[in-house]
Amino acid sequence: MVSGLRYRVASAGGTVLLTALAVTAANHPAAQRLVTALVPVASRLPATVLQSKAFTLAVVTTVAVVTAVHVPLFKPRPRRVLDTILTTEKRVFTASLALATVGYFDYTYRLPRSTLIVTTVLLAVALPLWLVTIRRRPGEDERVLIVGDDPAEITNVRNSIDGCVVGYVSPPSRYHVEPESATTAAVADGGHVDRGLDERVDLDLERVGGLSRLGEMLVEYGVDTAVLAFSTSDRAEFFGALDTCNECGVTAKVHRDHVDSVLTTATTGNEEIVEIDLEPWDWQDYVFKRAFDVTFAAAGLLAFAPFIGIIAVAIKLDSPGAVFYSQERTAELGETFDVYKFRSMIPDAEAETGATVSEEDAGGVDPRVTRVGYVLRQTHLDEIPQLWSILVGDMSVVGPRPERPELDSDIETGVVEWRKRWFIKPGLTGLAQIHDATGHEPEKKLRYDLEYIRKQSFWFDCSIVVRQVWGVVSDVVAFGADDEE
Repeated sequence: MVSGLRYRVASAGGTVLLTALAVTAANHPAAQRLVTALVPVASRLPATVLQSKAFTLAVVTTVAVVTAVHVPLFKPRPRRVLDTILTTEKRVFTASLALATVGYFDYTYRLPRSTLIVTTVLLAVALPLWLVTIRRRPGEDERVLIVGDDPAEITNVRNSIDGCVVGYVSPPSRYHVEPESATTAAVADGGHVDRGLDERVDLDLERVGGLSRLGEMLVEYGVDTAVLAFSTSDRAEFFGALDTCNECGVTAKVHRDHVDSVLTTATTGNEEIVEIDLEPWDWQDYVFKRAFDVTFAAAGLLAFAPFIGIIAVAIKLDSPGAVFYSQERTAELGETFDVYKFRSMIPDAEAETGATVSEEDAGGVDPRVTRVGYVLRQTHLDEIPQLWSILVGDMSVVGPRPERPELDSDIETGVVEWRKRWFIKPGLTGLAQIHDATGHEPEKKLRYDLEYIRKQSFWFDCSIVVRQVWGVVSDVVAFGADDEE
């Protein structure tokens, strides 16, 4: 059992070494005779090319593919035996399919088919054994860091933890005063004096740093688990801490009392401290989703390219102002990004009213919408520029629709769980959209968004896209029929 940086080195190095040994063993004449006797599979390369340059490069290719597929398992997280075995077996199978695909395209340095079969079998046995051996057991010698802004909550969390707590990280506070020497030195260096939480609260813990240095503290102290102890879990600091934990491969947990304030948790029994599921999708699902996003966006931009110029001219002739309209929208974990649309309203439409939900969402008429804008909205052509946001990775094809930060703040005051939507990349369409739930019905919209987050998968995304495309086609046909009448 190893942890921290040593685990990363041991897991990655072991994967490389075991893969190279597996390929070498699989290429041995005895292994070749065995597999060809049991499985009638022909190899288009000589059975053994152990001494050849081609085989050396084939080994390099195999090691690179297997290692890349197993990268998520190199994060030093506590894992149970069965979870480790099943996850590793799944990735070995994925790597085998990738290598078979390489061979299908007649790559010069591919593995012979018989060698690939034996290599897969050997890795399916060796890699799970290795990762199970070196893994950190849940709760065993676990190094915990508490991250929060509330002394009472930090104390509550501390009393619920049995493991080794290395300290706590907190934002600056006007109550905590550093020793005079530290303050003098900071001022002399032109630096900022970082003041922590009120030390009059008996935390019996050392404050190791501020939130801005959370990533450094996680690495420096070899932290396995970060327990979040914020007064509220709907603040940017909370989501920022989650993001840092995810990037550093550290398990994030929260007190059970706050489970309703976070999105998904992995709970067993009556544990007081429960784990937040930071990666509800498997690594391969993310790859498929991103590949689908890129393909969909690129195909859409190419298909609508001839219409973009026509739409731009129509907007300019209909009303003065820019062709495109940009808005700041809320992204994952409270971040923001700029989304673009074809302008469908009069210039400075929100100058007097500010950010508001359009009356069209409630089935009414929005007087700010121009004549061309009305056509664009009814046919959904105003959304075309968002395909670029999908292509560059700011959005996904399927996910909760991104809201304006101002509207997010207004809505969440009435819908407590609204920011649960922040755990996932926003989308062009989603489960709420295909059920006609809009910002005028935030509670209904949130129910659909959370249902999508719980059920999300690549195939679920595909079904939503099919229904959305059908809905768009139906809207266009209905709009055309109305015009004819």
